[in-house]
Amino acid sequence: MVKIAYSPVYKYELPEGHRFPMIKYELIPEQLLYEGSVTEDHFFHPDKLSDSEILLTHTREYLDKLNTLNLDRKEVRNIGFPVSDKLIDRGKYIANGTLQCARLAIEHGCAMNIAGGTHHSFADRGEGFCIFNDIAISANILLDEGSHDKILVVDLDVHQGNGTAKIFENEDRVFTFSMHGERNYPTRKEKSDLDIGLPDKAEDDLFLNTLRETLPKVIDQVQPQIIFYLAGVDILESDKLGRLSVSREGCKERDRFVFESCKNNGIPVAVSMGGGYSPKISDIVEAHANTFRMALESYE
Repeated sequence: MVKIAYSPVYKYELPEGHRFPMIKYELIPEQLLYEGSVTEDHFFHPDKLSDSEILLTHTREYLDKLNTLNLDRKEVRNIGFPVSDKLIDRGKYIANGTLQCARLAIEHGCAMNIAGGTHHSFADRGEGFCIFNDIAISANILLDEGSHDKILVVDLDVHQGNGTAKIFENEDRVFTFSMHGERNYPTRKEKSDLDIGLPDKAEDDLFLNTLRETLPKVIDQVQPQIIFYLAGVDILESDKLGRLSVSREGCKERDRFVFESCKNNGIPVAVSMGGGYSPKISDIVEAHANTFRMALESYE
């Protein structure tokens, strides 16, 4: 069974004037349950990650600033929304959701987090609506335990995974692959092990052909023991921040190809949702729901 991390804590009400499509974290599981794609048995509720586990990735100074709400205005502005105790706790639950997905993927082949994919978070700072880097935290814990020494991050969000790339720039045991909009945020890109920048308005054929040509080669090269897949749906043509022109069906085919590639190679995959900023929340929810449907089709 594909296990899915979700907690009511994932839903977070931002103060007026700082609205953000966080309602998707409530609507995605509701949609999957309503249509019968999943049952309550698919879901598990992660606990909060400990500070000692976070410190394998993030600096003590940064974590202390978060825990004491002592960030300066510039640091808060870079994160992108007001910081509160509840928001920090939410990030710790989400990060542990991704870690537990990694553990469950090793057992079941695939596990998925309703949230996560906070790839703009650096070791010493947050950026772009990202506070803790859930994938980096999870990968570092697996490395620290000694259970893994070949990890692959497949980041297909429309934005480059700059924080993840920087965190692992000197870590040979983690291979970072980011395929993103070349002219999109962040303006200053970090260096992943493999970066592929796509032009504005790239459509299904270019996106999917590039992925089909690249991912099998990366898997053959790295021979990973686990894959962390960041499945952002901000590649959609409808996305107001994306600048690409991938259709919903193309996004669905992307997910299908990633899951089939992982399963056919016998590699566990832990999935985080990443971004999605289409004006209609129904477009965001449906695209994310397709990621779950494709996983369920492949693994159940």
